[in-house]
Amino acid sequence: MKPWNIEICDVTLRDGEQTPGVSFTRDEKMTIAALLDEIGVEVIEAGFPVVSAAEKECVAAIARAGLSARVCCLARALKPDIEAALDCDVDMVSIFFATSDLHIRHKYRKSREEVLDGALDMVEFAADHGVQVRFAAEDASRTDPAFLIEMYTRGVERGANLVSFADTVGCLTPLEIHAVVTRLLDAAPLPLCIHCHNDLGLATANTVTAAAAGAFQLHTTVNGIGERAGNAALEQVLAVLRLKGGVDRYDLSRLQEISRLVARCSGITPERTRPVVGENAFAHESGIHIAAILCDPLTYEYVPPELVGGERRFVLGKHTGRRALEHVAKAYGFDLSDDEARWVLEQVKQKSEGKCSVTREVLCNLLRAAKEGIVQ
Repeated sequence: MKPWNIEICDVTLRDGEQTPGVSFTRDEKMTIAALLDEIGVEVIEAGFPVVSAAEKECVAAIARAGLSARVCCLARALKPDIEAALDCDVDMVSIFFATSDLHIRHKYRKSREEVLDGALDMVEFAADHGVQVRFAAEDASRTDPAFLIEMYTRGVERGANLVSFADTVGCLTPLEIHAVVTRLLDAAPLPLCIHCHNDLGLATANTVTAAAAGAFQLHTTVNGIGERAGNAALEQVLAVLRLKGGVDRYDLSRLQEISRLVARCSGITPERTRPVVGENAFAHESGIHIAAILCDPLTYEYVPPELVGGERRFVLGKHTGRRALEHVAKAYGFDLSDDEARWVLEQVKQKSEGKCSVTREVLCNLLRAAKEGIVQ
């Protein structure tokens, strides 16, 4: 497999913080940025400096922290925004404006040509000050592709290093993303960034599809947090890049760690069934599954838990079989006879069907009861 030509720009500290009710402290931002850097993320979007003095201070602190990652920040195509970004000593400024006719009509009340000309002046202004420039189209997914091609081509002519496509309302499917990325890159083969939202539950799928179609910079957030339904999840994108895209330079063993960190700082815990980092991502109850896993984990685990810093877990319940019970009992220091195992398994199934969680404490009580001869 030829590895996909990509880099990651994680936007947890900017778009992730735009999750309703979420606000990170400076120390939390610094800790998250440091761990993203250790994982190998190439670009960290640290914030939106013009928002407040505190936000500007956080962005500057991360930019001056000596990270290996390039530090980026967001700016509207307005001179005060870009000046605030330059004050922070960032490596890259992401200059965005809304490009769809819908947004232009309601937000700018100018022609799209006038809006583009003003934005291009700001690209040139930032580039003249020695920072990398990412020229970003907000609501690109509902923008005339011909206008995007013009925007991107002229942006690079004025000094942009990267151009960006945002599916701002998460309205595209993977087939649509593949088609539009292919069209854009055929017409303007430039370093294209992809920024996907999750309103239809397709942000990760759209992001990796764009990578397969030739997109270069992939935008993610830890745990997929972000506005409304969130963004493409860093942990999912990195797992797909390793297993499907031939990209093996990221330290996936830290994914559980950074997921817990961001959950703690944001107050948003990933759902139990969330891929890669959810509590149940590597949990098994079915007796058929567990029996096979005990022979070879590949039978029911495509993502090895140890690859992403996870741990396999067997859960006992109504679907549990004898082999799973014996395996778990032995791990807890109990060696069961046939009669003892039969009794414990019956009790486990009864409790599970009665919606009683068979926790470790409950199971150990049953195992002790069996060993003490309380077998029906």
